[in-house]
Amino acid sequence: MEKQVFKQELEQKAKKMQINLSENQVNQFYKYMELLLEWNEKINLTAIIEPKEIILKHFIDSVTILPYINTQNKVLDIGTGAGFPGIPLKILNKENEFTLLDSLNKRINFLNDVIQNLKLEKIRAIHGRAEEFIKQNGERESYDIVTSRAVARLNILLEYMLPFTKIGGKCICMKSFEIDEELEEAKKAIEILGGELEKVDVITLPESDIKRKIVVIKKVKNTLPKYPRKAGTPEKEPIT
Repeated sequence: MEKQVFKQELEQKAKKMQINLSENQVNQFYKYMELLLEWNEKINLTAIIEPKEIILKHFIDSVTILPYINTQNKVLDIGTGAGFPGIPLKILNKENEFTLLDSLNKRINFLNDVIQNLKLEKIRAIHGRAEEFIKQNGERESYDIVTSRAVARLNILLEYMLPFTKIGGKCICMKSFEIDEELEEAKKAIEILGGELEKVDVITLPESDIKRKIVVIKKVKNTLPKYPRKAGTPEKEPIT
């Protein structure tokens, strides 16, 4: 896609979400797309390779949670993959400190290339699993916002997210539209892990019929030190 066409497509959709992009931000998104497609030929980063789809389903989808993040919030993106939603949010949030966590080192290599090429600051890409990373000094209950666009069910995902969230902070879970069963299933996990369901917002991606639900969990008390449990356990024995 030519840069001018990309610019028009991205700006048009962003404006429908009340987001005005600077020239530099448009350039950063374009470079990000170029790098994503280039690296995707070597490693599996995304099945979405058509530029219009990348704009809508990766870039615009990622920034739907922009209204939940305040300036100066410290943000952790768990299971970031190819950098969604972390990198698009960082492009729009120069002042916020971002940590992108993923268990595959080749994805981290890609993210570091993106960070370098886009000249992003106050951002780090970490290779590791949540169960191990949380043991590092200063990580547990230290983030204002913990987000994830990962596909795990909510009761599993929150076992990774809530232990990183400080009291008063929030987990922003980006989910598909049909999640009523997941929410019901996650009630016990939310309580045990120190959270409280604040709200569930429904969003429709601009110029599409794609609906999403954004689940906002507020951290109201400390998470017990035993969570998250060792690797593999949350998936095999989810809190129910």
